[in-house]
Parts: sequence; C-alpha cells; structure tokens
Amino acid sequence: MDANAIKLLPGRYCNSLTEYSRFVTREVHIGDVPMGGSNPIRIQSMTTTDTMDTTGTVEQSTRMIKAGCEYVRITAPSIKEAQNLAEIKKQLRSRGYTTPLVADIHFTPNAAEVAARIVEKVRVNPGNYADKKKFDQIDYTDAEYQAELERIYQKFSPLVKVCKEYGTAMRIGTNHGSLSDRIMSRYGDTPQGMVESAMEFMRICEMLNYYELVISMKSSNPQVMVQAYRLLVETMVSEGMNYPLHLGVTEAGDGEDGRIKSAVGIGALLEDGLGDTVRVSLTEEPEAEAPVAIALVERYTRRSQESTAKNQDSIDVEHITSNVRHNPYEYKKRETYEANAFIGGHMVPRIVVDLSHANLKDAAVLNDAGYLYSPLLDKYSMGEQSVDFVYLADQLPSFTFPGNLKQLYDYITWQKLADKTNCHPLFTLQEYISAEDRTSALNLVRLKSLDVESDEFGMIPMDKSLIFVLETDELHGMADQRSFFFKMEELGSDVPVIIKRSYDLKSEVGSQISEDDSRITSNVERTTQLQLYSATDLGSLLIDGFGDGIWVDAPGIETKAITSTAFGILQATRSRISKTEYISCPSCGRTLFDLMVTTQMIRSHTSHLKGLKIAIMGCIVNGPGEMADADYGYVGSGTDKVTLYRGKEAVKKNVTSANALDELIGIIREDGNWIEPA
Repeated sequence: MDANAIKLLPGRYCNSLTEYSRFVTREVHIGDVPMGGSNPIRIQSMTTTDTMDTTGTVEQSTRMIKAGCEYVRITAPSIKEAQNLAEIKKQLRSRGYTTPLVADIHFTPNAAEVAARIVEKVRVNPGNYADKKKFDQIDYTDAEYQAELERIYQKFSPLVKVCKEYGTAMRIGTNHGSLSDRIMSRYGDTPQGMVESAMEFMRICEMLNYYELVISMKSSNPQVMVQAYRLLVETMVSEGMNYPLHLGVTEAGDGEDGRIKSAVGIGALLEDGLGDTVRVSLTEEPEAEAPVAIALVERYTRRSQESTAKNQDSIDVEHITSNVRHNPYEYKKRETYEANAFIGGHMVPRIVVDLSHANLKDAAVLNDAGYLYSPLLDKYSMGEQSVDFVYLADQLPSFTFPGNLKQLYDYITWQKLADKTNCHPLFTLQEYISAEDRTSALNLVRLKSLDVESDEFGMIPMDKSLIFVLETDELHGMADQRSFFFKMEELGSDVPVIIKRSYDLKSEVGSQISEDDSRITSNVERTTQLQLYSATDLGSLLIDGFGDGIWVDAPGIETKAITSTAFGILQATRSRISKTEYISCPSCGRTLFDLMVTTQMIRSHTSHLKGLKIAIMGCIVNGPGEMADADYGYVGSGTDKVTLYRGKEAVKKNVTSANALDELIGIIREDGNWIEPA
C-alpha cells in the first residue's frame, strides 16, 4: 500500500469540508464487479429467506438483482448453509445472473472457511468471530491484551489464507451493539471501540499480505455510525490504509422512519465523499431496499460530474480556520442564546412550515401542521407532531390561530398588522439593517453563508431577539451551510440558526435520473425523494450539533408530508423526540419469526409511547448486543419463542409468540412507562 498516495490534514476524515470530493480507496475485486477506486458506488442488499430453501433464495436474489443490487448477501449460520451456497450460485448462474454473492458469517469460522471457497466475498463480524459476548468487564494488562490478539490471529488467519488462495474478498463489518467484551473493557461502547475492533482484524490481514478488504461501522444510531466511519478513515490513513467503505445504518426500521434514519447516516458520509457501497437496511422485502439506496447514491453521481476534478495523488485540503473548535468524532451542540424562551439555548430544535399558498380561510388547513381544529368545540388540539412556526409571507388568515403557534410574515406585511400577538417578521439582511421597527420578540433574518463576509453582516444590530434563517442555493448545499457554522464559531457568535432547505423535486429528480441507467426506477415518489434529500442535508448538520430549527420547503408536496418528514429528521438525529422509536432489523435467513408482521403488530400497540425505544430482533445475532441503544427488546430465541429484554437484561426467556406482546406491555407497565392510548 502506498501511504504517500493518501493525504489528509491531521484530524480530518475527508478530502474537503467545503466541496464535494470523493475519497479514493483501494480497488477490491469482487467477482466481476470491482469496488472502490474509480468504480461507481455499488448497491447491495441481503436475502431474508432460509438459506436451505434454495429455490426461494434464488427467486428472491433474482428480484433483488432486477431491483438494482450489484451484490447479493446470504446468511450462512452453519456449515450446511455455507455448503448450499454452491447450489444457489449454480442456479443463479444457470439463469444468466453473474452477480457476486456474499456470505454473511457470525460466530462460525468453520462456515466462513467453507463459504470462502464458494462465493466471491465473505462478511465477518469482528465482535463475534473469535469471541463470545457475556457482558463481562475485564481489566487486561498490556501483556494479557496482546495474548488475546495472538488468540484472534490463530482463529482468524485460516480464513484469510483461504480467501487469498481462492481470490475471495472479505468485509470486516463492525456492529456497534456486538462489540466483544475485550473491546468494551478497553475502549467502551464508543466509536473508538468500533474502529479498533475492525483495525485488529485489518492489521492481521495486512500481516498476511491480504488486501481484498471492505470495511463497515454500523450502528442503529446514525450519530454513532457517522462518528465511527469518520474515525475509521482517519485511523486507516494514519496507518497507510485506504480500504473501501460499506455504508449502512443497521436496524433502521421500516417505512418513512427507516428511510429517513438511513439517509441521515448514509447521506452524511456520502456528502463528505465517503462510501463505496451502500446497503439500506429496512424491515421490508429486500428488493425494496435497492431503490432507496440508488436514490441516495445517484445524487452524488451527478455531483461528482459537476465538481472540479482533483489529483487524488496529492490532495490539498483547503484551510478552514474556523474549524479549530469542531470535533467531528464527538457530539456537542453549538452554544446559542435562548431567544424569547422559545428557540435556541437548551430548547429542542423548532420546525417551520410554509402555508403561504394554502387556503387561509379554513382553520382545517392547520390539521396537517399538527393542530386539529374542532368546529363543534371551536378549539384546537395539538398532536405529538405540531410545528412551531408557520410562514404566511404576505397572506392574512381569516380565522384565529392557536395561541402556541407562531406566525411568520414578510417584514413589510408584518409592519401593517394591527395585532402582532404571536406574529413575527422575516427580514432580508438589508431590510433588517435599515428597519425602523425591530420591536418583535423574535426577529428572523434570511441570509446565506457568503453574507458573513459582507459589509452588511458587520452592520447587523445584535440583540437576543435575532434569529438567522440560513438558506443556500449551492449544489453542495450541506457543506455550504456547514461552512457558515464554522464561520460563526470563528466569530464567537451565539445567534440561534434555523436551517432552511428548498427543493424543486421535479427538476432535481429529473436532472439526476438518466433514462439509460438501468439501476434507476422512474417512479421514485417525490415524497420519498424529499425524505431522503432533506434527511441527508439537514441531518448531516444536526448530528454535529448545528441548528436550532429546520425549515423544509418543497412546493407541490403536501404539508402533512413535510411536517412528518421534519419531525422524522429530528427523531432520527435524537434532536427532538416526538414518537416511539423502533429499532428493527431487516430480517435474514436466521430470523425466527415474520419481522414485518411482528413489527407492525408491536407498533400498533405501542406507537403512542412517545420517547421509548423498542428493539425488534429476529434472532440472537441482532439481539441483546445490537439493541444496546433500546429501552425494551423483543428477540427471537427459538421456534415460536421470544425473549424479552429491559435494556441489555433478559427479563423473560422463551415466551411463546402468542403471549410475547402482552408480556412486553406488562414489563413496560411494571416500569411505569405505560400510558393508555387515547
């Protein structure tokens, strides 16, 4: 490996923080579909069938390939499943499909060594390949820890030698929740522990002159996942490595929540030029994952084409002086003042929606913003997802607004209001500087990143009623807005900021979907596109602690969808909790019950428990360790058997499936966390 070809500034994890530049990795050969280097970002998914069901696995693999998967991963929990991969591969090849197959291995080195002789790639989890998890805290001396590494070498090196002999690639895939007791004892439940877990195995591979590696750092928490990948890149580069990155948020869930959560984590890394293959993990049929991954990736295909080409052999990262206080490996919310006891400071991020084109003669227009109007009672009731501001521009409503919903008007219109109660002005920068009336308790000022460098910015009258609304029209809008926050840090400014992103989805989607690209489906819904784009753009900033509010502007998209998307982004980034969170795995051949049906069943009975995190795992692999971030867990433990968890503790084992939901609710009741549904 030529370490001189990999140049990043100390403390950096990507080529550039201000413009799109893909981090070039080593090319890895996986069948006839290479990954990394100058190859496209690859799309993949994983089968959910029993691996011994050859026909079912072949049929599902075929559907996945037709949906756009360039690699197909299949679980091999034991030797018999590993051996059956040969028959699955044979039948796929007989149908004309040469898509590389990947064997997914947990716990069983013997199965891995069999599979590596058959398929094009194997995935191993360094947390359980050579270790069993007992949740023990062990104090190692340096000598004892080195002895553990020697033990791992003895366990792992036979697989490396098989892969070298057969030309098989390998993914070393760390999972946040399945770190070994050894790693947990020394590094804790941290991104650093995740990185070191993989690096131990990577160093062994390099000792054996084996370089056909792909690396992943997965977590169900997008913030942890992003920090781990960033730290991995910095660590790899410091040791002269640049292996391809497999991106994914594990156990993201289903529907809107799963898509938004995936986009926050995967999108944040793609924005910084990281990632060589993507798997979106949804609790849905695997062929539903590929279109989502494609929609995320295609944005950067276009962006890469429009960005200035760089000589990757001598990357010169631009100097950002204002970045000195920002640590990309730890979360710290930007410190701002609290304006009018409503926004900024320790307040949750606020949400703005645009109703300026809605029918403002009917109070029911506020239903989609979370305020349900009852004509019979002539009053509003708030839902769990009720927005904080509505932008009305120069339009005046003909009904009374609820007392806790703030109205935003363009400054000129606001000036003329007879009753300004709960009404606030939105200024341009020039309007605010020259305004005669700044008496509102909240004064919102629109600006862009470059305005910070202008003479006008220095003329802004600063007081604690001021809120910036940060806009962008740059192609790489997230980085443009991030640079604004860096500049604010450099200036020592603590003005709260609402991040606004505007999407013309008709033109954006149309410009990115090529008719001759067989991986693209032309019927990607605009609402889904909005979820993915806005979760990427806003989530990337929120997970770094930037932003006191968000404003998603998407003409033509229903207000209800925009409201739901905005709250979903805040939920996924753990910035503002408005509903129950479900950490559910995407299913595989190990799964012991129907995950999709079970997830919907549990959701239907618990979705009113705002703030709780419930993990739904099909088997022990995705069980107590990987649901480490959950309050309660529902884990398959055998045929028709479920084990229920409180955090990491198994409190009821081998409960029959028919009784498991009632037992879970009983545990939640015991803890005082149950609320009767309305």
